[in-house]
Amino acid sequence: MQYTTLGTTGVTVSRICLGCMSYGDRSWRNWILDEDASRPFFRMAIEAGINFFDTADVYSLGRSEEITGRALREYAKLDEIVIATKVFNAMGEGPNMRGLSRKHIVQACEASLRRLGVDTIDLYQIHRFDPNVPIEETLAALDQLVTSGKVRYIGASSGYAWQLMKALSVSERHGWARFVSMQDHYNLLYREEEREMLPLCRAEELGVIPWSPLARGRLARPGAVSREHVTARSSSDPFGHDLYANDTQWEIVDAVEAIAGERGVQMSEIALAWLLSKPVVTAPIVGATKPVHLEAAIKAVDITLTPEEIQRLEAPYHPHRVLGHR
Repeated sequence: MQYTTLGTTGVTVSRICLGCMSYGDRSWRNWILDEDASRPFFRMAIEAGINFFDTADVYSLGRSEEITGRALREYAKLDEIVIATKVFNAMGEGPNMRGLSRKHIVQACEASLRRLGVDTIDLYQIHRFDPNVPIEETLAALDQLVTSGKVRYIGASSGYAWQLMKALSVSERHGWARFVSMQDHYNLLYREEEREMLPLCRAEELGVIPWSPLARGRLARPGAVSREHVTARSSSDPFGHDLYANDTQWEIVDAVEAIAGERGVQMSEIALAWLLSKPVVTAPIVGATKPVHLEAAIKAVDITLTPEEIQRLEAPYHPHRVLGHR
């Protein structure tokens, strides 16, 4: 495994982050792995040197955090790993069970700490920006969590560059903890983040930890297969359908397939190696429901694409509407 620092924090993280949305309760999504089926993935990740794990309170409505916490307490040394989770989405029917108000942020953090079984969350991220709450209230609440020792660092996930820049400015003016990372939607099929968000992250030295690095699996299998292949996840994932169903550039998928064939590796290794070739990217967040998924992600770290291969992968891209901010 290779390692890097998360932005300017000085915290060392693996170049692959294990995404833990896949581990939880099947009643939340029918493709989710339960605790017994999930545990081997945590052990495999730790043994491979992965020390970065991302979950969220909304995944299986807290069950993912519980499973993640128990597995990491058993297989890892907590002082050596980085645990990230998120807040924003609805955790109940009540009006104060969602969003980024001070009330919900503090309550949600305390609940996440209990479920994870830790005293401090390494990276606490807003899952989206909340248009209904002043950013000053959100950042003040997050700063309170940092100063109280419940959170070490704060990050954001998916939004417009102006929202992130405003948040950084507010934090600076008040002397509050500032976002150290951006978890955004970025892969070979969706590169709109390259226009403003990634240059901003580079200029402000934020870590970048992309979600959906394989475009819901479209970059991990031949286009001909994807057009006909219906998985348990794709059949119950309206969010993923909105992201890719109507505008998948199959020429890019074909390029990934061709280069993978030439190198004798899996397509997912090439797609992840492309992300890892970008200096602004810290670690793609990779979900795994089969051992081969995690094995491929680990192998991708050691692949160095040539400039010609990168050009072949990038050349077919055309602009898309903004996706993934909601």
